[in-house]
Amino acid sequence: MSRTASLEKGAGNGYACRMIDALDLACRLIACPSVTPADAEAQDVLAATLERVGFTVHRFTFGDAPNGPVENLFATIGSGSPHFAFAGHTDVVPAGRGWGTDPFHATVRDGWLIGRGAADMKGSIAAFAAAAQAAIARGFAGTLSLIITGDEEGPATFGTAPLLDWMVANGPTPGTNYVPDMCLVGEPTSAAVLGDTVKIGRRGSLNAWITVDGAQGHVAYPARADNPVTRLVAILARLKARTLDTGSDWFDASNLEVTDLTVGNPATNVIPAQASARLNIRFNDRHRGPDLETWLRGIVAEEAPSAVVKVRISGEAFLTEPGALSALVGDAIASVTGTQPALSTSGGTSDARFIRRLCPVVEFGLVGASMHKVDEAEFDDRAQANLRRGPRPRLLTVGRRRCRTGCGATPATPFRLVNRSGDPWIITTIPSFRPNLPASRRSRRRAPKRPSAT
Repeated sequence: MSRTASLEKGAGNGYACRMIDALDLACRLIACPSVTPADAEAQDVLAATLERVGFTVHRFTFGDAPNGPVENLFATIGSGSPHFAFAGHTDVVPAGRGWGTDPFHATVRDGWLIGRGAADMKGSIAAFAAAAQAAIARGFAGTLSLIITGDEEGPATFGTAPLLDWMVANGPTPGTNYVPDMCLVGEPTSAAVLGDTVKIGRRGSLNAWITVDGAQGHVAYPARADNPVTRLVAILARLKARTLDTGSDWFDASNLEVTDLTVGNPATNVIPAQASARLNIRFNDRHRGPDLETWLRGIVAEEAPSAVVKVRISGEAFLTEPGALSALVGDAIASVTGTQPALSTSGGTSDARFIRRLCPVVEFGLVGASMHKVDEAEFDDRAQANLRRGPRPRLLTVGRRRCRTGCGATPATPFRLVNRSGDPWIITTIPSFRPNLPASRRSRRRAPKRPSAT
């Protein structure tokens, strides 16, 4: 399904419409309890906002229960090349217990935006939507797009992968440019302060389930039984004994971790009939998933020929070599923070593993310290800019208005600051970005301590 908004053009190629307010949009997205695979109208909110400012929006529903159906969205604005894409997800993990606020009612307190998805990653989606509109209004020549799924936190079966298949099958054609030239995934990559880290690759991930059958019997008569635990322990010991590698130029060493052991035997005097284990391998670019699977199956076959092994490779290791895209993103970050980000491949998997087959991809987003946690929050450095002590240019804000959701915020996006000489400073629409201060006033200050949620 595709919908297009029709808008009158203003001066230049700007759009004569109200600008997207990043904080307001983030609040409205957080208000949707979109726990995978539920959408809870989150993509309706996003689609309506994008259509209002001139995006062409394509909507898709993939999959069936229990891991679906999943809502997906692809939106474009502009035309031709270059095509710069932003990828993200509207689904979130369950809230859990112990929140000091309603996790699905955005709260702004002491400069912090609190709510499930503030960091991972509804805040980033809202920021890019506002930034994309502003870029087009300023005369960006090319195509900007959003690749948004509701299946990133779950199995990732009915999300980005089939959406990319549609993009490839339907473009480029005359008048369309659906395949991007480069892509930024908005995962919360920053470690301590916004802009300190950009991901240029990820390790691969392999999950395996091993089930060993035996013969139940009395522990006093082991010759009359066949203990599956003994063979399972031998399998795991051999797997763990191997040093997969010591790392590579851009990646940490690969590691194998046992994540579950199950016997389910309530009796103290019975040899069980079955034992099972689950393990995960995070592997770097020295390995391929199928090769590791072959090795694993070979060890199991030697120790327990009748064992059942199930393997799922979630993604292969990949690397976007440092180059034009990482330099583009790094320079943009440095223009705001004053410091070039570190390039990293650490962390878990992301949907970049799918996108890398279409174009170069890097990941950059908000500070991830609170993602998936209770009281997930992101600090708004626009507030910090106005709280700094000591001599400073007088800061003036324009375009302030109340957040429509009543979340307590008074955002202004695009957030424009002017000093006494009239020279503008522009804050990017990612909520945690600092203003582009003169070099003498740039710093790497950490955000203040998160407020108590009570």
